[in-house]
Amino acid sequence: MITPEGFDDFVVTRSPRLLRTAYLLTRDWAAAEDLLQTALARAWEVWRRIDGDPEPYVRRILVNAYASAWRRRWRGEVPTAELPEVAGHRDPHAGLDDRDRLWRALGRLPRRQRAVLVLRYFEDLSEAEIADVLGCSVGTVKSQASRAVAKLRLDETLAPEGMLGWT
Repeated sequence: MITPEGFDDFVVTRSPRLLRTAYLLTRDWAAAEDLLQTALARAWEVWRRIDGDPEPYVRRILVNAYASAWRRRWRGEVPTAELPEVAGHRDPHAGLDDRDRLWRALGRLPRRQRAVLVLRYFEDLSEAEIADVLGCSVGTVKSQASRAVAKLRLDETLAPEGMLGWT
């Protein structure tokens, strides 16, 4: 089968950035690679019909595939008998703990809110670009971002050390 013109170059140049986006959404490298592969396969099928810069289109496919995959699988909480210990002092590895707490807090957000935060703060997209990727209005993006940040502010795992600087 013949590869559509420009597709190979797009994959080589844009895959690292798209893989990072996929990882930020899934929080798992293997799942991110699968998600990117799915998005690229879907983009390949319609490549000749994409006008202009294909990255926003492929990013939208990526986010939609992520949302669809999530709906198909149930991800329940795993109970544990032991609570984690709280350190009385900051150790050199505290930054890793903070990052882990933030990842877990992002993981507890609804999928749409997590997607908005990832696209806004990790991918540095504008509200209009996020609205285009998610297929919603700019107002929806703003409200989803506001709700997500409010939930993070109330998240007890982030608040004790004031790791985000929000009070």
